[in-house]
Amino acid sequence: MEEHSAERLAAIVESSFDAIISKDLFGTIVSWNKAAERMFGFPESEAVGKPIYLIIPDDKRDEEADILRRLKLGERIEPFQTTRRHRDGRMVPISITISPIKGRAGQLVGASSIARDISETRESDRRLRLLMREINHRVKNQYAVVLAVIRQTAIRSRSIQDFEKRVRERIMALSHSHDLLSQVDWAGVSLADLVAHQLKPFEALQPVQIIGPEIVLDANAVLNLGMAFHELIMNAMRFGVEDVGGISITWRMTSEEGVDMFELIWSEQAVAYADLLAHEEGYGALVLSKLVPTALSGQATWSFDGGLVVWKFATPLARIRIGLGSLAPPS
Repeated sequence: MEEHSAERLAAIVESSFDAIISKDLFGTIVSWNKAAERMFGFPESEAVGKPIYLIIPDDKRDEEADILRRLKLGERIEPFQTTRRHRDGRMVPISITISPIKGRAGQLVGASSIARDISETRESDRRLRLLMREINHRVKNQYAVVLAVIRQTAIRSRSIQDFEKRVRERIMALSHSHDLLSQVDWAGVSLADLVAHQLKPFEALQPVQIIGPEIVLDANAVLNLGMAFHELIMNAMRFGVEDVGGISITWRMTSEEGVDMFELIWSEQAVAYADLLAHEEGYGALVLSKLVPTALSGQATWSFDGGLVVWKFATPLARIRIGLGSLAPPS
């Protein structure tokens, strides 16, 4: 019976995903399972009989000496996190549990260490901290945008009812862009999807022609271009002449003096825009002429010619496309 128990225990130790190492009171390694080989790189033949300092970094030697001292005093050692050295020299972050090993007479003869690699856990924690900082940054930015929306809408509203309606519409437009970003964990949204998402509530308004190559926008571009499309759509609803023609949205990538550029053009037939564009007094004009171009380091122009209203926006491609240096949080 005792023999079966020993065999069963040996099988458990060998099949464990955790490194299980035993050592005597002098710190000499007595046993070393397969998981220890995988975790630290030393085969059993090179580890057993060697000092435990084989895997302990120089700056952790005092830690090991203190563990042996406390075990001899009969103290309980709570699980803790530390690092150990792999055979190739790299540091392995681990969570370790130390237990005393006692002889038949109850005397202390050594210690057993169960170590679990927490590299992935630490990396997940690091990414989570980065994500939380990023979310905090974005939330603060959005507060600033919402406050600007409220302030500028209030200045240009004719009544409380008009103010409430415009603010609600504009914040919902921001919400639509947030919905797209949250669906992809803020990893980037294609421009075509953004246009389609913003146009969806107004798809019965006018026929819309959308032409442009595939491009994935970063979060800052999604939020700002989303606001621009909303204002363009609302202007089309308020001032557009529906039976004259449809809306055209096109974009392309070009190169100017060695710099990759992005150019977007919105055009529609709408004669009622003329006075509005000349004065640029509306909140929409402010968004399209100043706020969005400034946020994306670009330039925007209005033109009105032959019954066609054209909004043209251009910016360096790296300022809007994900993966080209535009991953930093929006400022």
